[in-house]
Amino acid sequence: MKKNTRIVLALDETDKKKALKVVNDVREHIDAVKINWPLVLSAGPEMITELSKMTDVICDFKVADIPNTVRLIVEGAVSRGASAVIVHAFTGEDSLKAAVGAAGKAEIYAVTEMSHPGGATFTAKHAEEMAVIGVKCGVAGFIAPATRPERIADIRRIIGARKILSPGVGAQGGSASAAISAGADHVIVGRAIYSSQDPKRTASEIENEIRAVL
Repeated sequence: MKKNTRIVLALDETDKKKALKVVNDVREHIDAVKINWPLVLSAGPEMITELSKMTDVICDFKVADIPNTVRLIVEGAVSRGASAVIVHAFTGEDSLKAAVGAAGKAEIYAVTEMSHPGGATFTAKHAEEMAVIGVKCGVAGFIAPATRPERIADIRRIIGARKILSPGVGAQGGSASAAISAGADHVIVGRAIYSSQDPKRTASEIENEIRAVL
């Protein structure tokens, strides 16, 4: 995944036509697009392939299952053009190793701590443990919350040079510049961009905010 603007668009839009238009409008201001189940369930898995022709696609399926099921999901996403897949780390080493093995040249990102308030209930308490497991299993990077930038710094100290993608910028209250300053490689921004009246302008403004702290 390129590292030009440091922005990953979280495309949780369910209207296929609108989703494609938004990506086309903002493509020069993003490094990748992250899609989740809402878009896949409404538009079909072929959206992975269609979007991959425009930019790198991260399948945020937050896979949390036994190794064989993890393998099948990751293989399915990558075969359709995904550049990366997000998985949960709490499933343990065997499942994480299955994800990494199935990804081939694609990247696996493991969740350490979720960005919503409920993330503090469980994932935050075990984030460092999950980061250690992820490093051991060879994942390319981790998900750490822009809503709690100090936690990004905590994870960075454990994982070294591996990548950090930070969700929660915009609608959830996280700051793009604070996340990048804390050690994130990319910020994940969704509703603030795709629900904007002018997605391209909003993405450009966030890009400028990030460049100001680089």
